[in-house]
Amino acid sequence: MKRAIPVVALSIAGLIPLWRYEPSVGGTTTSATEPVTTPSTSGTAASGTVVQGTTVNTEKGPVQVQVTFDGDRITAVKMLQQPDHPQTSAAVPVLISETLKAQSADIDTVSGATVTSDGYRESLQAAIDAKG
Repeated sequence: MKRAIPVVALSIAGLIPLWRYEPSVGGTTTSATEPVTTPSTSGTAASGTVVQGTTVNTEKGPVQVQVTFDGDRITAVKMLQQPDHPQTSAAVPVLISETLKAQSADIDTVSGATVTSDGYRESLQAAIDAKG
């Protein structure tokens, strides 16, 4: 019985941060079904044509990519907007690397960052289609 009181008190103290936890959204929370903006060609960079993908509103925050093309080849991808979330920060380099290897939006989802991966692919495909 002497141990029960501290165990209960510490258990409650340990659960309080869990109850108060609010995930970060890194921007406006919107539905993934909302309309997205039209992609636009930003111009020509020294190394190729630069095209912005659509802004995809996900439940974690907006996702938008900028793609640099040299002819039909993807030479660089830059995240213009991304959710402020630890999984997103870890997933972005993987998504960009996979894009440069695949030379398309046909890439795998990064485990733990499904929402960001889906938004990334959608914005990337819009940029590729706008270049087409």
